[in-house]
Amino acid sequence: MTRSNLPAWEQADPSVHASDPRAITFAEDFGIRPIPAVGPIDTTAICATPSNGFEQLWKAIEPETRTRANDIHLPIVVAYAERLCDAYPLADRELVLVAAILHDTGWAHVDESRIISEGFSGNWRKAAIRFEHETEGCTVARRVLPSLGYTVDFVEHVCDIIDGHDTRQVAYSLEDALVRDCDRLWRFDRAGITASSSWFGMPVSDYVDRLHREILPELITEAAHQMATADLNRAKALLRTDAIR
Repeated sequence: MTRSNLPAWEQADPSVHASDPRAITFAEDFGIRPIPAVGPIDTTAICATPSNGFEQLWKAIEPETRTRANDIHLPIVVAYAERLCDAYPLADRELVLVAAILHDTGWAHVDESRIISEGFSGNWRKAAIRFEHETEGCTVARRVLPSLGYTVDFVEHVCDIIDGHDTRQVAYSLEDALVRDCDRLWRFDRAGITASSSWFGMPVSDYVDRLHREILPELITEAAHQMATADLNRAKALLRTDAIR
């Protein structure tokens, strides 16, 4: 039994940015949704394949990992990003992984008292704090990446992905789409379910219902759909959400 009478989260509105030339080009290049995978899709539990590499970058953002469970969120997201890059080898793998590592570092540079009260309540998709953390994340990227040898052009491509990863409802490139999907995939893992259900202030059973009904349809790629579905089925069985509700 599900609680379908819960007020729905406001749905993403892809029309808001659909006229951007980048969105138009991406939609023309990848017209089938969800985007079919051309490489392998790994649907095993994410803890089986932790990410590796980028040690200097991880060390550079260590202070930013101490806010809003980023020390859990970011490594899990990057592990999903590696799987998505395997499924979509045409994507620039380094761009995807660097953007995934950095995408939420901005939470460390906003008013922490507002993260839960604004970012996870009401119309959370349009909360000012979410726009602020994207801007601050770009500032972090521009601070740490040049000293690690990344070019100005690469850094700006990273910032193009970070800026809007929560608040913009369309992707501008395949790399952008993969980062958006891996960021959402963490919500389907049991660690993400535990944290996010608490942040949204709802029982786990209600939260997993909403994942299936409202977040799964937003995923852009076939690989992300399959991974999310497998994770959600495992989590529902493990957490006994059919009984504990």
